[in-house]
Amino acid sequence: MEQDPEGTPKRNIPRDLFLHLLAIVTLYWSAVSFVTLLWQYINYFLPDVLNYYPGSFNGPMRFAIASLIIVFPVFILVSWYLNKIYRREAVVRDSKIRKWLIYLTLFAASLIIIGDLVSTINTFLGGEITEKFVLKALSVLLVAAVVFGYYLNDVRRDTPTKLAKYFAIGSAIIILVGVVCAFFIVGSPQTARLIQFDQQKISDLQDIQSQVVNYWQRKEVLPNSLSDLNDKISGFVVPADPQTKANYEYNVKDAANLSFELCAIFNKPNPKNITIDYIVPQGINQNWNHGTGRICFERTIDKQLYPPLNKIK
Repeated sequence: MEQDPEGTPKRNIPRDLFLHLLAIVTLYWSAVSFVTLLWQYINYFLPDVLNYYPGSFNGPMRFAIASLIIVFPVFILVSWYLNKIYRREAVVRDSKIRKWLIYLTLFAASLIIIGDLVSTINTFLGGEITEKFVLKALSVLLVAAVVFGYYLNDVRRDTPTKLAKYFAIGSAIIILVGVVCAFFIVGSPQTARLIQFDQQKISDLQDIQSQVVNYWQRKEVLPNSLSDLNDKISGFVVPADPQTKANYEYNVKDAANLSFELCAIFNKPNPKNITIDYIVPQGINQNWNHGTGRICFERTIDKQLYPPLNKIK
């Protein structure tokens, strides 16, 4: 260790500032990511009937997993290295930088706990308390309380506490279990890509359906094939299957009654417990649930809802 001319240990302030800031930022990031992961578990097992978008929890859950895989180990590593420095340089543990950041953390955790409790009581008094809300509130309260309790105990001590080792091991095990189990929900990267293909296919079929209805309103007849929908003026070109590059299947079932079907080949069934109800501009829910393989969606145009344009006054 370097010493100043008087023989006292020389502080490495830039190093201390960097390490303490990195430890606190990665702590915050890890805590938020873990709460996000817990919330997505709750969204998955207690789906909201108002949530019409399939697998809406996948994106936040994937980001939480990625953050915990990268950020939490950084937090553990930096904390371990700081404890080594504390044992070698006791003055670093007593530095104002460390204490300011710890008390800032305690302040933030206190506000989160208070805000969480106020929100819970306010929701309860309003008669809107639900199992899903309670679980999310408890997850925030639990994580904030653990962080608050650990750092309150640590800042009171003159030497590193042995609790740090158990805290690191315990939190690492919990996060590892949470991340591993989450993979069974979001699936592998290959599964995620297949689901994205399926979502794009549904979007394409929606566009085609809209163009079929528009074709009928303008010409009072169903198109014979999808190529009839291509329009150089509007710029619409019938999309192809993004995965196979093949054309989607279109069949006229009953021309007189304006019945037709659109078909595509899907990789995966709908996510568990989620019904896909896409809302069309006219406000009518049309179901796009699908399984695996070739799935057809039969539609019948209602002449009263979609009258020919030349008869609309």
